[in-house]
Amino acid sequence: MSENLVVIPTYNEKENVEAIIRKVFSLSREFHVLIIDDGSPDGTAEIVKSLQEEFSRRLHIVERQGKQGLGTAYLRGFDFALSHGYDYIFEMDADFSHNPEDLVRLHDACLAGADVVVGSRYITGVNVVNWPMGRVLLSYYASKYVRIVTGMKIKDTTAGFVCYRRNVLEKINLKNIKMIGYAFQIEMKFKAVLHGFKIVEVPIIFTDRRHGTSKMSGGIFSEAVFGVLKMKLKSVFSKRKFLT
Repeated sequence: MSENLVVIPTYNEKENVEAIIRKVFSLSREFHVLIIDDGSPDGTAEIVKSLQEEFSRRLHIVERQGKQGLGTAYLRGFDFALSHGYDYIFEMDADFSHNPEDLVRLHDACLAGADVVVGSRYITGVNVVNWPMGRVLLSYYASKYVRIVTGMKIKDTTAGFVCYRRNVLEKINLKNIKMIGYAFQIEMKFKAVLHGFKIVEVPIIFTDRRHGTSKMSGGIFSEAVFGVLKMKLKSVFSKRKFLT
């Protein structure tokens, strides 16, 4: 039984899913993979299930009906991880924007004493490849906005390449997480900070997807902008309630 589980949400990722699974399993360190598929009409789930005979012990899949949001996919993955005894739980995209080889570096940082490790695009400047400048600026200043509102010292507050120790997920009341889009990443980090966990950023190079289409939308950014303000106000006026 591996101590490491990589949770990968998917929706229409048939071009990437087999390659990302095989890459993770090729690493020198053992990782298991859990795919959370939201009813992909392109057959993503069928590809994963066809690989389970080859990787029966290491590859898992949860199929859900329809697009239910990135945050709820990760929460389902966290529940699976805790109930199956994994000690280190990773979030990662399916499209190779996160380099699977960096999983080892995130794991090493946790082994060295971090509670949460963030694969950071901005800790050593702006390490983003193949994004148009407008999107780079939007992402960079969105993260800066979050830092100003929340007071977090994390450079890449919206990062989706993260490793959590098991005890962090056990401490955070996952049933009380409100964000369901990309702002989910902000809420998880903010609550980890308020609980006093040690968060470390590891520099990564983020590369935009080559296959498939982006899941970003205006609603995602709206949730981040207004949801962060609401979240901060709740934590100020009722921190105990916010964390329980």
